[in-house]
Amino acid sequence: MKRMFGLLLTALLAGCAGALPNSLPTGPIVALDANFPDPAVLRAGDGFYYAYATQGEFNGVMRNIQVARSRDLVRWEHRGDALPAKPAWASKTQDFWAPHVARYEDRYLLYYSAKPDIALSDSTRGLCLAVASAERPEGPFVDMGRPLLCGESFVNIDPTMFEDPATGRPLLYWGSGFGPIKVQELASDRMSFAADSTPVSLVEVIETDDPTNYRRLVEAAWVIRRDGWYYLFFSGDNCCGSNAHYAVMVARSRSATGPFEVKPDDGGVILAATPGWIAPGHNSTIEDERGNTHILYHAVDADRPRTTPSDDVNSRRIMLVDRLIWRDGWPAIER
Repeated sequence: MKRMFGLLLTALLAGCAGALPNSLPTGPIVALDANFPDPAVLRAGDGFYYAYATQGEFNGVMRNIQVARSRDLVRWEHRGDALPAKPAWASKTQDFWAPHVARYEDRYLLYYSAKPDIALSDSTRGLCLAVASAERPEGPFVDMGRPLLCGESFVNIDPTMFEDPATGRPLLYWGSGFGPIKVQELASDRMSFAADSTPVSLVEVIETDDPTNYRRLVEAAWVIRRDGWYYLFFSGDNCCGSNAHYAVMVARSRSATGPFEVKPDDGGVILAATPGWIAPGHNSTIEDERGNTHILYHAVDADRPRTTPSDDVNSRRIMLVDRLIWRDGWPAIER
């Protein structure tokens, strides 16, 4: 049924361009039926929507940072590797995770995490935050030559840059490796932290060790501002594998650096597993020219949870798109 819906939708959209029309059916739309985890969306100056994803194999070739583009948020074309040359400090790793791309002046900046070839800041070889730049949204991006921040385990992951429209301050959110999501001000170049700035831990989005709760581990921050509120989307608690248990949650604050209040009811969850879709999460959002807000995220197709028979179960995370609506000051999935 899911695949038939995708074919019917493609036929309906043939020849269309621009934003998703208001007449589209509700429910998750398969945007890219391939392993494309942790999608971060950007509307670029060329009129295309671009989505960037964690390292993965496409058409038999490993891509460090996957990139796809679309005119309408529904039909996507995979464009290969946005970061074709690995940085010298991470030349041997296969851990290039969770990118986010933002436009700044005449450049595009790619924020991502990677595992260094050697320990750079401590006795363990944990992941590092990194920044690369390009003249075009699809790249090729070139790393700035050194990591932005390194640490233990997978604490330094999932970076997303948010420029606060109220203050003009560029902020970087990241984390968490079973710790809190953090936010810290960036310098004017958006490629280093501001002098004398320190990270703020958003501890209020972590709750309990209850195995039924999605907030034992939180990650994948995405921030937008609407009607004076800052909305922090985040995901937890286990994206993949036989024990996959993942969802999108939301919190809000009057300040970009918190404190945040988690959406009341259901632990803040706005998107969780549904029949046919396992472990949805790690979202981004985009507003089209009509003012509609759309959420892009990955989920595992229950009918095809692996790319190849030898892969781990629930490792094929494909990109889906839904429409967000707003009720009583909170976002919800239109279903």
